[in-house]
Amino acid sequence: MLTKFETKSNRVKGLSFHSKRPWILASLHSGVIQLWDYRMGTLIDKFDEHDGPVRGVHFHKSQPLFVSGGDDYKIKVWNYKLHRCLFTFLGHLDYIRTVQFHHEYPWIVSASDDQTIRIWNWQSRTCISVLTGHNHYVMCASFHPKEDLVVSASLDQTMNTDLFGGVDVVVKYVLEGHDRGVNWAAFHPTLPLIVSGADDRQVKLWRMNDTKAWEVDTLRGHMNNVSCVMFHAKQDIIVSNSEDKSIRVWDVTKRTGVQTFRREHDRFWILASHPEMNLLAAGHDSGMIVFKLERERPAFSISGDSMFYAKDRFLRFFEFPTQKDTQVIPIRRPGSTSLNQGPRTLSYSPTESAVILCSDVDGGSYELYVVPKDSMGRGDSMQEAKRGTGGSAIFVARNRFAVLDKSNNQVLVKNLKNEIIKKSSIPIAADAIFYAGTGNLLCRAEDRVVIFDLQQQRIVLVRDLCTSAPFTRPSVRVKSGAWDDNGVFIYTTLNHIKYCLPNGDSGIIRTLDVPIYITKVSGNNIFCLDRDGKNKVIVIDATEYIFKLSLIKKKFDNVMSMIRNSQLCGQAMIAYLQQKGFPEVALHFVKDEKTRFNLALESGNIQIAVASAKEIDEKDHWYRLGVEALRQGNAGIVEYTYQKTKNFERLSFLYLITGNMEKLSKMLKIAEVKNDVMGQFHNALYLGDVRERVKILENAGHLPLAYITASVHGLADVAERLSTELGDNVPALPEGKVPSLLMPPDPILCGADWPLLRVMKGIFEGGLDNIGKGSPDEDEEAADADWGEELDIVDVDDLQNGDIEAVLEDGDVPENDGEGGWDLEDLELPPEADTPKASVNARVFVAPTPGMPVHQIWIQRSSLAAEHAAAGNFDTAMRLLSRQLGIRNFAPLKPMFLGLHTGSHSFLRTFASSPVLSLAVERGWSESASPNVRGPPALVFNSSQLEEKLKAAYKATTTGKFTEALRLFLSILHTIPLIVVESRREVDEVKELVVIVKEYVLGLQMELKRKESKVDPVRQQELAAYFTHCNLQTPHLRLALQNAMTVCFRAKNLSTAANFARRLLETNPTNENQAKMARQVLQAAEKNMKDVSQLLNYDFRNPFVVCGATYVPIYRGQKDVSCPYCSSRFVPSQDGQLCTVCDLAVVGADASGLLCSPSQIR
Repeated sequence: MLTKFETKSNRVKGLSFHSKRPWILASLHSGVIQLWDYRMGTLIDKFDEHDGPVRGVHFHKSQPLFVSGGDDYKIKVWNYKLHRCLFTFLGHLDYIRTVQFHHEYPWIVSASDDQTIRIWNWQSRTCISVLTGHNHYVMCASFHPKEDLVVSASLDQTMNTDLFGGVDVVVKYVLEGHDRGVNWAAFHPTLPLIVSGADDRQVKLWRMNDTKAWEVDTLRGHMNNVSCVMFHAKQDIIVSNSEDKSIRVWDVTKRTGVQTFRREHDRFWILASHPEMNLLAAGHDSGMIVFKLERERPAFSISGDSMFYAKDRFLRFFEFPTQKDTQVIPIRRPGSTSLNQGPRTLSYSPTESAVILCSDVDGGSYELYVVPKDSMGRGDSMQEAKRGTGGSAIFVARNRFAVLDKSNNQVLVKNLKNEIIKKSSIPIAADAIFYAGTGNLLCRAEDRVVIFDLQQQRIVLVRDLCTSAPFTRPSVRVKSGAWDDNGVFIYTTLNHIKYCLPNGDSGIIRTLDVPIYITKVSGNNIFCLDRDGKNKVIVIDATEYIFKLSLIKKKFDNVMSMIRNSQLCGQAMIAYLQQKGFPEVALHFVKDEKTRFNLALESGNIQIAVASAKEIDEKDHWYRLGVEALRQGNAGIVEYTYQKTKNFERLSFLYLITGNMEKLSKMLKIAEVKNDVMGQFHNALYLGDVRERVKILENAGHLPLAYITASVHGLADVAERLSTELGDNVPALPEGKVPSLLMPPDPILCGADWPLLRVMKGIFEGGLDNIGKGSPDEDEEAADADWGEELDIVDVDDLQNGDIEAVLEDGDVPENDGEGGWDLEDLELPPEADTPKASVNARVFVAPTPGMPVHQIWIQRSSLAAEHAAAGNFDTAMRLLSRQLGIRNFAPLKPMFLGLHTGSHSFLRTFASSPVLSLAVERGWSESASPNVRGPPALVFNSSQLEEKLKAAYKATTTGKFTEALRLFLSILHTIPLIVVESRREVDEVKELVVIVKEYVLGLQMELKRKESKVDPVRQQELAAYFTHCNLQTPHLRLALQNAMTVCFRAKNLSTAANFARRLLETNPTNENQAKMARQVLQAAEKNMKDVSQLLNYDFRNPFVVCGATYVPIYRGQKDVSCPYCSSRFVPSQDGQLCTVCDLAVVGADASGLLCSPSQIR
């Protein structure tokens, strides 16, 4: 079984695949219907209108509809695009078991515990037929895929096949043969066969014709009730699942079991198959799995312009130039015709014309064929193959091949006679080997690959899989790949053809309807094999990645040619050019002024931004232009933007910091004309003009403030006049204070722009500007237009200043006498330094483009919550934890988030007036690392810290410091979601640690609760008893048993105390006092084996788990809900409440599971 997707949820009772999209519906025992994308592993939607379990669900073949039936006797038809129920069918009188759309007619068939089958018309919304042939619950009913038949299964031990299409529906056959109730029956997709599964643990195969139906055979092997059974659409096999926690695969022709897949704790209830693809799904007690029974990747080997591949028990030969496909020799498919027996890999030696086919038979085996030269195209000569066992087998030289012996962890080198020539031990636990040049092997382990030299018997190169694949993205499975003629790696995923450039940049070439396996890339043609082994040629457009490759290799002539002649465009291309330091190229792809404006701002091209802002002429764009110009220190354009937006406050402050006292004086007079008192006061303050400030305060009626200002600044004549006006209200000046004059500071750089980095004329600057232009005459005209554009900006600038002058000169506004020519004599041009430079072709100063922040690189590459928190992106970290573990209460995690963020950064102080610099600290950094490759963040939490805390918590538990022990265990539980480990083994250890800590937290909470409830002796005994059923270390279990034994013995419950004493003695206590006390309690109890109190809610004979909130037992068979993080169990009333054990997750929430290692994402 190849598991493709798995969920954790309440019991899944119904499943249905979408025919086109990678979606699956799962109906749960809790009443919720979930819509999952099994390819991406995400929950798309939830539908929650049924009251009680939903047992049946089915997608419509072509409409955006699905139907569901539940224990509320209702059948609901939903539109998943509108996210709502369209209508409800009422008519059944008991639970509805299954529902199904007809493949052609607007019908729905439903089976119910009211012993009827109903057929509904979902267009007219009426019940068109009621079938009443059964006398017990009808467990399922389904339409025949082609004929007008319905098959149904019932607990009355029969199956009915009903014929419809006439006036009424009639029973055609009644199939009897099962000894107990039948749970499922299904038609074969093409043959006249029916398969059934029942509570007698048997799967039966039936055949039918036009007049009768009869039993063909019985398949035995399940150990409990068979829940569901079905034919596989593409192979001669039957798949069944059962309450014995297994899925079994049966060979239809041989009527024997082929494979069995088991789960440890979950019973299976439902099966579903994809209508188009080779996918199956199974629902069980704690979720569902989507899986394939065997790999569909064809085995092939490329040799020059040809390819050998295996298909339909034949070795075939394909020539790429002529696309000629020929059959070479028949090959024996290893083993039986059962699953996973086909060739997995193929290796070819062109000089010896020999082929090795590897398969999974007997844990791994190979077959060696020598292809005769004269058999090409005939394909009729049967070869006797040389066989052997081994995990992988590949040619490493002309007449030598290597075989991986996994059991001894060594490589066997053999000749074409299948004789061992040499044995070499490899120092890593390899699971596969590949050809890496003559005499060399590429050995793949779980977390790394190495190149092994067979001659020298040593490793010559090691690469860590976590860091060596720059193009790997989370949740993307690479299906195949090949190098093209330019050194670009073209690869496929489930639904895309993608490329990866030598620097690690990747992108999408086109989408795919079905997966393909690339064999060769030649120019714009991709040669590939599909899952049926058919050769295909796909034509692609390679312009995008060739353009990017030319940029990387600095082949600027090619870039210029492609820009002129191709249709390269789109936001992705613009963003790429900008990111790679070619913003001037990106700007030439954009025509929309707003996009040009945004791009120019982001790339720091202030001149193009000015031109675009003039075209847009909106206040928001002028404001943003001013912010960017201020960042670059371009005071002239800042002034121009503030004038355009009439932002006089910012304009005054700009004149202050640039030391332009003349224009600051003009701003003072503008404020006076506008009657803006605060503006006047601020400008007077900036100018250091005390008399003007006193005048403003006096005119505003603030005489006391005016008097104090005049007095402090030594204006005796003004102060005396104001004192006379104030009379007795003269304010007193503070004593012992030394006044100081507020004067504007001297600007660092007066009257000019800040110096910027001078950039040489770019490779594209001349060439790109001429795109679309004709003769040199047109170029000259364009140049003239640009000079006119520059004057236009200066003109607008001075017009603003002209307005200011006009205000000062009593409102004399310059008149425009119509056609006044250029009228250059009237312009009062300011000094050159104050003029905004907006010529696009002029020599410019360009600010360096800022790179991508490290924290942004971290979150782009990672799906681990700890790394998002370390990057400071707490929102996405919380969303990840909510999706993965169902966490809703983040208060306990706040200090850890802050610690991760602080611990992954170092801070440097530069100058007193400048901000502190933040530097990212990377995990596993070394001096030899490339400065362009960013590693993941350094994390302050690790598994060794958890081990130390666990030891301290164990010690505190042993010494009876329960509050301290509980604090330590909870700290571990709160830290685990933010731990990152490297290997799969460590992931399993972390998951095991969650279970261990959860048990201790629950037990210690109950013990502390027991100590509080001193007035209730019955509750004290119950809690002490429950504590002994937590999964504790043996020394702690002994202490818990001794404690429970003592409490119950004192309360005269001798029978219960004796049970604890026996369990204590079974642990073989090393402390003699414990053993002695237990024996004494047993002796005392044997004299009077009774419990004084019969009120204890405790039955040690019946297995149970303890509710984490109410501390009551949940006995086997009772309903419960669990925490998606710590897996603590709760009574159903706690569904939706915060877990009281971990204090993080919501009980019963859907979650994908703990993600704490990059190895889980590969």
